[in-house]
Amino acid sequence: MSDRSVKAIATGGTLYVVATPIGNLRDLSPRAADILGSVNLIAAEDTRHTGQLLQLFGIDTRLTALHEHNEADKSDSLLADLLRGESLALVSDAGTPLISDPGFNLIAAARKNDVPVVAVPGACAAIAALSVAGLPTDRFAFEGFLPAKSTARRSQLEALAAETRTLIFYEAPHRVVEALDDMSAMLGGERAASVSRELTKRFETTYYGTLSELAKQAASDADMSRGEIVIVVAGASPQQQTRSLDAQKILRVLAEELSPAQAAKLTAKITGEKRSELYELATSLARHSTK
Repeated sequence: MSDRSVKAIATGGTLYVVATPIGNLRDLSPRAADILGSVNLIAAEDTRHTGQLLQLFGIDTRLTALHEHNEADKSDSLLADLLRGESLALVSDAGTPLISDPGFNLIAAARKNDVPVVAVPGACAAIAALSVAGLPTDRFAFEGFLPAKSTARRSQLEALAAETRTLIFYEAPHRVVEALDDMSAMLGGERAASVSRELTKRFETTYYGTLSELAKQAASDADMSRGEIVIVVAGASPQQQTRSLDAQKILRVLAEELSPAQAAKLTAKITGEKRSELYELATSLARHSTK
């Protein structure tokens, strides 16, 4: 009998980490459906959302909520259920649990107590976006959501400026314009990138271009700010990798006293960096300083 003909049935005392669709319901694997239908309990980020999914597949397994606000406290009781021999499935609202979603505390507790943890793989927005981005996939770094505050966001991007791996970000629709603007300034507007929205859904769209081009398009195209967003950015080239962080520090100091053009001109003379790229960063700093 082949493995394909064996129906997946949950076993007691096991925690299953189950990926669910990110849009297209047909992406729920038969194995995932079998596990969700045979466990004792499903821990869901939003029981109402998951309840609708289960109803569509004719699954009536009991649900309990596990989200960022109750995870620390709820993990203990769920661990107790597992230690009593009950089987449990962990799901998020969409995609693979723990990828910018709750669940770490429960998984860590299970591993610490020698509870078997089994992955039931499936959809993941980050990997889906990377697969169609047309950028190197041999090495990549998933950065999740950038900080909501512009100053903190620019600081984190500055720390990633020399990263050579392809970068993957999640972003909220209402922050896409600002995020792309900051990426263009801090990482370099000439970097190749893609913006994927509504992956696997009816209005799925992936935009391609440089960060500078995508930032301008996002500012004028409202559709780019609709739905779930994944931004994929090329890693630093050898030239970008050697770009001196001192140049950015010098520019920031000069930009506090001079116009963007003057600050970029002087920084370029001091450091030998490209004046055009420094000017782009200086103008971004000036815009944010007035907000």
